[in-house]
Amino acid sequence: MKPSASIAVLLAVVFMATSPAQAQWVQTNGPFGGSVQCFALSGTNLFAGTGSSVFRSTDSGENWTSASSGLTRANVSALAISGSDLFAGTDGAGVFRSTDYGTSWTAADSGLTNSTVWAFAVSGTNLFAGTYGGVFRSTDNGTSWIAVNSGLTAMYSIYISALAASGTDLFAGTFGAGIFHSTDNGQNWAAAGSGLPNAAVRVITISGTNLFAGTESGVFRSTDNGTSWTAASSGLTDASVTALAVSGNTLFVGTGIGPFRSTDNGESWTAANSGLMSPKVQALAVSGTNLFAGTDGGVFRSTDNGTSWTMASSGLTRADVSALAVTGTDLFAGTFGDGIFHSTDNGQQWTAANSGLSNVAIEFITISGTNLFAGTQSGVFRSTNNGTSWTAADSGLPNTYVTALAVSGTTLIAGTYLSAVYRSSDNGESWTGASSGLTYTTVYALAVSDSNFFAGTWGGVYRSTDNGANWYAVYDGGLTQPPPLAFAVDPPNLFAGTWGGGVLRSTDDGTTWSLASSALIDTTIQALAVIGTTLFAGTDHGVFLSTDGGTSWKSANSGLTSTDVYALAICGSDLLAGTLGGSVWRRPLSQLTSVKEISPKVPTQFSLSQNYPNPFNPSTRIQFTVAGARGPDLGTRNVKLAVYDLLGRQVAVLVNEKKQPGSYEVTFDASHLASGVYFYRMQAGTFVQTRKLLLVR
Repeated sequence: MKPSASIAVLLAVVFMATSPAQAQWVQTNGPFGGSVQCFALSGTNLFAGTGSSVFRSTDSGENWTSASSGLTRANVSALAISGSDLFAGTDGAGVFRSTDYGTSWTAADSGLTNSTVWAFAVSGTNLFAGTYGGVFRSTDNGTSWIAVNSGLTAMYSIYISALAASGTDLFAGTFGAGIFHSTDNGQNWAAAGSGLPNAAVRVITISGTNLFAGTESGVFRSTDNGTSWTAASSGLTDASVTALAVSGNTLFVGTGIGPFRSTDNGESWTAANSGLMSPKVQALAVSGTNLFAGTDGGVFRSTDNGTSWTMASSGLTRADVSALAVTGTDLFAGTFGDGIFHSTDNGQQWTAANSGLSNVAIEFITISGTNLFAGTQSGVFRSTNNGTSWTAADSGLPNTYVTALAVSGTTLIAGTYLSAVYRSSDNGESWTGASSGLTYTTVYALAVSDSNFFAGTWGGVYRSTDNGANWYAVYDGGLTQPPPLAFAVDPPNLFAGTWGGGVLRSTDDGTTWSLASSALIDTTIQALAVIGTTLFAGTDHGVFLSTDGGTSWKSANSGLTSTDVYALAICGSDLLAGTLGGSVWRRPLSQLTSVKEISPKVPTQFSLSQNYPNPFNPSTRIQFTVAGARGPDLGTRNVKLAVYDLLGRQVAVLVNEKKQPGSYEVTFDASHLASGVYFYRMQAGTFVQTRKLLLVR
């Protein structure tokens, strides 16, 4: 299911679009995690292959750095060390080689006629690659490859999913044709599957005289070089095995519900997943006394043979970010497998905020006063201490797959998968059904505008004017096909981002709709954010912006290499994008926007006017002048106009760019701030002036 996007209208600036080519995205330092599919070890270097790159750690997983320069289309599915060279097999881009521990990569696939590489094996000077087109061998460190498939004639036998080498024996596991054995470096193959079911073989490993195969039907063991196999899965409660590793006399398997451990060659298994928040294990590796698990939520490490696990993903910026929420200087990011992360410095540093969360697949985050709510795939959780700890808040929720949340006053609404809408008036302590009139039971998005709640379903948009007690459809045919995935509210405008139908706009609380994306190249909208007169859309092709209500759109992707955008939010003076497989990215709004010039007449002095209105709620206008002579780079000044609270903390940056002499106006929207006294300060060269403004709710 496509997740609903976080809806945050936090800061508004009156601006006109500048050239998107001038804007640059920068990846923040988190959140950490992401899907880790394979490992490789070389001395103190531990390498992890992810869905988009390779990372390296030299301190047993404490810290990771990207090691991917030169990797293209790098969905890395296999890693191997041969001598001093590191090899990466990719899903669709062939083989790459690095001779400098991943600092740089070059293609190494001459002769490789199939570019989907799932496995490697090394035997002496021979390097083998398992592909969707059979087995290939290189004797010159990947410079050239030849096919070695003689005997792989059975149906599915060329779909190679696993390789293992021991001496002169080479074993190949397939996606449905069992295991094959070669004793002559792959020149000839023979079936070696007596006793094996016709299941996909995901992994093969060797321990002494024992050969183990992890399949979709459990673990199998052979003691006669693959001639015959017996089941070795007693105690294994998940038969779909995705990883195997050996540490001394202990054997580990990875499954979709976590790792299992055996100390008797697979005769019996016990769960070994304490502390493993992301249970789907895709890779295992052993380095000394350290056991590493690659999961769909990053890397975890155990130093006690799997008895307990701790997260070891710092610097692994490949998390799947599904939700963003901002309150003051606190930024929260929800992920699909790594839980929730918290930053107080606009993403410079992140800390995991998962204590008490029993499910780390986060669908939505929303804020109500001092309460932080997280909708997950197993219920709603509440934090009253900025994410330091969480408690379940789902009493009365029969279906705990929560897809969306919205709050208005003391009313909290939860949208679910297949169970429609539920309502709480006590901060999630108890819930009651609130779906009367809602004929579609899966809710993709929720929004609040004044006294109206809106729900996006497969059948379009529904509105409630009584806190969810009753719902009725509000569309005129414009939303009968594409389900809304995201909303953004800028009264009187209500925007709906849809699955395949682009962006639609309503100015009458959803009664009628018009297309607002005819110039948008991507019609599946996964996130929306509106800031003053500008609308941002997050798609699987990046971020787009419109300054005219959706009539025209411009790409805003310069520097954004992770373009599958699932969440958008404004934090201070930055636009933030939560991406699939790329964590959170940041770009200053000043690179996207400019302040409205109200007069080109050259002022004789700098000035900062008192805001109007003052007191205000929630927005106010601020005028300022820049003195000098006009002309290209003649008299330009870098002007910064920022807002601070009583403690001197910067809460918003309204302007931070070079301005030609003239008179300007900017609108400050303080919707996200508490009532109170604030100061706004203008600095241009030696000119500095500060004024006070009062926000009254």
